[in-house]
Amino acid sequence: MRAMTERRRAKIERVLSHRQKGLTLVMDNVWDPHNVSAIYRSCDAFGVPEVHLYYSRCAFPQLSRKTSASAFKWVDTVRHASKEELMECLRGQNMQILATSCSPASKPLTEYDFTRPTAIIMGNEHSGVSPELVPMVDGEVYIPMYGMVQSFNVSVASALMLAEASRQRSLAGMYERRLWSDEEYGQRLNAWLDKA
Repeated sequence: MRAMTERRRAKIERVLSHRQKGLTLVMDNVWDPHNVSAIYRSCDAFGVPEVHLYYSRCAFPQLSRKTSASAFKWVDTVRHASKEELMECLRGQNMQILATSCSPASKPLTEYDFTRPTAIIMGNEHSGVSPELVPMVDGEVYIPMYGMVQSFNVSVASALMLAEASRQRSLAGMYERRLWSDEEYGQRLNAWLDKA
């Protein structure tokens, strides 16, 4: 039993050390519970420490405990009551803020530097990023596609965005060094050990 506990702690410390401070997603009125759960799983898989929620037009969906519990446990959630509060929080972390978009102003995701602190806003399944947020972002981003359809499902798009961010950060050695200060790491480690 003691060896199992030590292995579990070692895994927690290893995973936490790979968490990418300065990389996050914003869920903007994403309403389908399956998409929300899948986005949380992708965030955990790519080392995103927290997800921001901006829900101005619909309620945050009721999620199945079975499908989302493990990802929710390890990815923090920050809820925002207004666009001003959201932007103030992200700007306070010196993040470049990108909105997913198919507009003429949008650039391919490979043209952005995701080794910088970055927040990517993933819009609603039907209407995209909320119009009130677009003027407040630093850039618009899209995933190049070569088929007949115009866009990916939002959970797939989230995974692809994070995969590119992860690729860039991996090449820069950012998964090989801890990005948290000792104090930040200690606080998060204690919180994770309490959850385990």
